[in-house]
Amino acid sequence: MKLVVRTTEPRFASLRRRLAERGTALEASVEPAVRRILDDVRKRGDAAVAAATLRFDRVRVPPSRLVIERDRMRAACDELSRADLGALRLAAKRIGSFHARQLERSFRYRDGLGVLLGQEIRPLARVGLYVPGGTAFYPSSVLMNAIPARVAGVREVIAVSPPHAGGEPPTLLAAAYLAGVDRIYRVGGAQAVAALAFGTRRIPRVDKIVGPGNAYVATAKRLVAGLVGIDMVAGPSEVVVVADAHAEPELVAADLLAQAEHGTDSTAICLTPSARVAAGVERALEEQLAVLPRGALARKALQKHGAVIVTRSLGEAVELANELAPEHLELAVREPARLVSKIEHAGAIFLGHSTPEAFGDYLAGPNHVLPTGGSARFASPLGVYDFLKRTSVIQAGPRALARLGGPLRRLAAMEGLDAHGAAVAKRLGRTRVRRSA
Repeated sequence: MKLVVRTTEPRFASLRRRLAERGTALEASVEPAVRRILDDVRKRGDAAVAAATLRFDRVRVPPSRLVIERDRMRAACDELSRADLGALRLAAKRIGSFHARQLERSFRYRDGLGVLLGQEIRPLARVGLYVPGGTAFYPSSVLMNAIPARVAGVREVIAVSPPHAGGEPPTLLAAAYLAGVDRIYRVGGAQAVAALAFGTRRIPRVDKIVGPGNAYVATAKRLVAGLVGIDMVAGPSEVVVVADAHAEPELVAADLLAQAEHGTDSTAICLTPSARVAAGVERALEEQLAVLPRGALARKALQKHGAVIVTRSLGEAVELANELAPEHLELAVREPARLVSKIEHAGAIFLGHSTPEAFGDYLAGPNHVLPTGGSARFASPLGVYDFLKRTSVIQAGPRALARLGGPLRRLAAMEGLDAHGAAVAKRLGRTRVRRSA
């Protein structure tokens, strides 16, 4: 498998174009099918959810068996080994500690004219979490989505996840219990998004849907955005590793594979000015693929969206990293802290050889739900702020309105909105009458 390419080679231009456009390949092919699913669930509710689940997941889940309550989640904790449960508890504690620092507070103040201004911070009432369950199930996704919602003060947190014919994995249920999930519904795919957006007899409508999923899930979230809130339209996982001449090829290769094993559409890129490191990474990838349980899947991902790019300098590597705006960016360099100020676009930055991206996936503390496909140019990681809404508070007294009334009416006239100006003028007239009386 030949992955090494130099930025000075003519073929690099086409690779650069393909990588830059990776976020635009989203879901046009599945949109018609997703629209049909959304429409069916909106019309037929639980019956449509059950039919789609049987068709796509090949599991029969009658409406009466859709929900998993907290007592079942609690029981799942007892099914885990002490070590596994301890790891989940540690992750939950660290994730909660980090996100508690993101809490916003309401405020009020009076300006120089005595106008009361402020902002009220309120949590959303009900949130729905999508928990993937395709080629692998992710208890970490439950923790990362539910804990910030609970920290924000969301009153009701429900989850949806594709059903498993042999029953839901205890790790998934235990993670949901530790994260404070109220209920889990055994449904996935576009039908789960539709149920959360429209509500059915058994699945309540939510205020916001968060969590990653496949092309059907991503497309469904995009189509219901506006009817409900969504966090982001997440694409396939991706990592970019900027490596200098001191980087260890075996570690770089391991981190590339950690992303490639997510799925065949995952992106894994190494940017390095060292031809020696590049060659070493390519060799290490072959060696590690030979013994990786999900090696066949990871190999396909590397063949489609993998590259080891030899740059003319470390500076050019950083420029390319900013251009790609990756979900995960590793700085496998001798002095990573010096490069952080030069990184403009990344979902999360991992500093140094001792910080694998997998650390952030599980229990570093910051959220692992990150912008993909180059959307780190304008989007942020999931956080407590995604589960809060802000309401402005305004109170003007007669003195303030008398001072600002003229400019108010002028601005309304500039926009041709006569009733706006009149609403101000009527109050100004009353103010003058009261003063003369």
